[in-house]
This record gives sequence, C-alpha cells and structure tokens, in this order.
Amino acid sequence: MTSELLDIYDDEDTPLGTASRQEAHAKGYWHHTFHCWLARDTSTGRRLLFQQRQDTKDTFPGCYDITAAGHLTSGEDMSQAARELEEELGIYVPFTSLTPLMTVRYESKGTAQGTSFWDREVSSVFGLLSNQPLQAYCLQQEEVAGLYEADLDQALALFEGHIPFIEAQGITSGPNPEKTRRLITPDQFVPHQAGYITSVCRALMELPSQ
Repeated sequence: MTSELLDIYDDEDTPLGTASRQEAHAKGYWHHTFHCWLARDTSTGRRLLFQQRQDTKDTFPGCYDITAAGHLTSGEDMSQAARELEEELGIYVPFTSLTPLMTVRYESKGTAQGTSFWDREVSSVFGLLSNQPLQAYCLQQEEVAGLYEADLDQALALFEGHIPFIEAQGITSGPNPEKTRRLITPDQFVPHQAGYITSVCRALMELPSQ
C-alpha cells in the first residue's frame, strides 16, 4: 500500500516539499491537519460530540478524540480537507458552513507499534452545530469505534479539572450499531497541548444556535 504524501514545512511554515506520512512522522516535519468539533443543541443544553478511535489505530488506539480530523494530503487545501466529516461521520457539510475557531501548533514524540514518531502539526480547528441525533451518523468502521456526546458545560469542567469524569452517551460503529453509556475521564482522551480542549469548548459555547 502506497503511503499518502504530505506537504511539509519548516519551523516558519515555509514549504519544504513533500514527504510520505511515515517519513513526516519519523523526521518531525511540520505538516497541516484539519480538526472539526461538533456540538448539538438539545432541550437540556448544548452537548459536545467526540469520537472514539478504533483499537487498530497505530497511535492512541481506543482513545477519545476530535469529532472528525485528518491530514491534508499534498496539494490539498483546507476546504478539501472537510471531506473528513463525510469519510468519518457520513455527513456532507459545505466547508462554508464550518466556523473557524483557532489555529494551533503541536508536537509530540513517542513510540507506536515499536516505531518512534515525532509528530509536528499545524492544525486548523473548526466548529459545527449539527443537531441530528447520534443514530443518524454513518461511522467509518475502519477509523471510528464510536461516536459520543456529553454536556458541553460538563466537558469544560472536566478539562479544567473541576470534576473527575463526565457521563457520555454513544453509538458504536459497525453493521449493528449499539447505544452505550460510559463514564469518561480526561486521561482517556488523546493528549493535546495544554488548554486546547478547554479553548474548543469555550468557542463552541459561543456558536449561535440554529
């Protein structure tokens, strides 16, 4: 299987050319990614949606993470990267419907399946209010183990360290999706830079209701 090519950049975000995804992660080349966090308004308040990564993922298997996210492949612009919503969640959303929230730079080092990685990303972060119920999503089984939602205020309190866990309702992926309910702690999420998820939660609170 041929590895996808990424556009790579130096510390000043000057283009350096292209590299395979594996090479970019092995050598620490900066590259661009797309993040989109979804929220939903209900009769009891606004809720945060997040996905659970499949156990087969090479990094952070089984952890909870951004609702939909992905790398920009070589030559791709951010509007094209919005395809991740359709690929991972089964919903088509015009790029113009997304609200830009922030741009973040983040790097992490570790080992995945016995191979060292140095992941350095410039991530454009977007928000979207999508009021359809969890059961209406068609999850990409290869990437996404489940889709969950929790009270947005509670999620903010969790990541600010005020409460130890949140209660989330979810739906599993696969041919026979099942409803599930879990108590989730912050260490079960993919680690991001300090303050990232709290900033996202605050920004999602400000999105105008539909």
